[in-house]
Parts: sequence; C-alpha cells; structure tokens
Amino acid sequence: MEFFWWTIFPYICGTILIVGIFYRFIFRGKSWYAPSTEIFEKKWLRIGSVSFHYGIIFAFLGHVMGVLIPIEVYEAMGVDDHTYHFFAITGGGLVGLMVVFGLILLIIRKLTFPRVRVHSTFADYFTIGLLIIIAGLGTYMTLIYNTTVVAYEYRLTIGPWFRSLFTFHPLSGLMLGIPTLFKVHVILSFFLFASIPFTQLVHMFSFPARYPTRAPQQYRSRNGYDKS
Repeated sequence: MEFFWWTIFPYICGTILIVGIFYRFIFRGKSWYAPSTEIFEKKWLRIGSVSFHYGIIFAFLGHVMGVLIPIEVYEAMGVDDHTYHFFAITGGGLVGLMVVFGLILLIIRKLTFPRVRVHSTFADYFTIGLLIIIAGLGTYMTLIYNTTVVAYEYRLTIGPWFRSLFTFHPLSGLMLGIPTLFKVHVILSFFLFASIPFTQLVHMFSFPARYPTRAPQQYRSRNGYDKS
C-alpha cells in the first residue's frame, strides 16, 4: 500500500486532474464557472470568502516555499533551520486559521440561509468539507504538532519526494517514515486535486483577463416593474 500511495496514486490523481480539466473545458465549457450567491446573502459571504481566498493564496505560496524550493537554497541564502521554522509556524499558522475560519463561515452560511442552501449542490458541500479537513490538519500540524512534538523537517522528505514526481522517478522511500498526520494530509490533498474537474474549484484555472472591461450584471426588483 505504501508503494501505491507514494508512487501510483499521485499519477492517478494528476491524470484525472489534467484529463478532466480538458474534457470540461472542451465539452462542458458553459459549466466552467463558480456561480455567485451574493444576491441571496452578502455579510457572511464577504467575510468568509475574503478570509478563505486570501488565506489560500498565502498558503499556496507557503507550500511552494516549503515543498518546491530545496532546503539547499535556504542554506545558500544563510537561512538557518530555526529561522525558517519560526516564520513557517507563525506565518503558516496564521494563514491556516484564515482558511479554516473562512471555510467554516461559508459552510454555516450554506446551511443557515435557505436561499443559499437551495442553490448548493453535493459537490459544494464535498469541496468545503474536504478543504476543512485538509486545512484543519495542516493548521494543527503547524501550530500544535510542530510546537509540542517536534518541528518536523518536511523539506528533507516530502519536498524531495514531491519534486521527484515531476521527473517520473518518485522517491517513494522518503515517505515511509513520515508522521501519519502528514501522510493523511498529502493523500487528501491529492484526492482534492483529482476532484477539481468535477467541482466549482475548476474556476481556479481561469485567468480573469476580460474582467476589467466586462459589462456589469444588472438586477432590478419586480416591485413596481411595468412589464408593458
């Protein structure tokens, strides 16, 4: 099973992600969007969405710095392990809390407001639920595990393994001894990647080049509206 999770499973998820995205873009292009429910409720959406989106952007950058950039780069720059982990724990913990806080607000909003709930699908709940688990695990490992158990050096295991996937020579042996929580976090993250083509998360691959010049959507009340 270890061989499957760290050698085969990532490529299965990557294939589903790439093929699914192209299929949806070519054959189901009209579904490539994330419909807004702002018209039904604004206050909770504004707080939850802003917290989640800003948090996830910085979380992505943090994963790039911790997983894609080799530890040798930091050593060449004179950044010692203590300094790196201090900023990783404080910065990563903060953005992790932002992501979890925003997601919790968004799912409460979907469950609380009837007009929002009726426009929510199973994929919406699945996506938010899975993101809460993944972000929750990541935040726990950053703030609790790294400060009470050990500041785990994932730059020597998870980082090299993940980078080796792109060369099609996965160093799966590096993943055998990592803590279980980190394994679950990684596996669920790949599972999330595979689900992107089937959810509204697909809009993350859209670049809003036409947004500044797009005509605004107009809504008007039926009250007092003369159909003639």
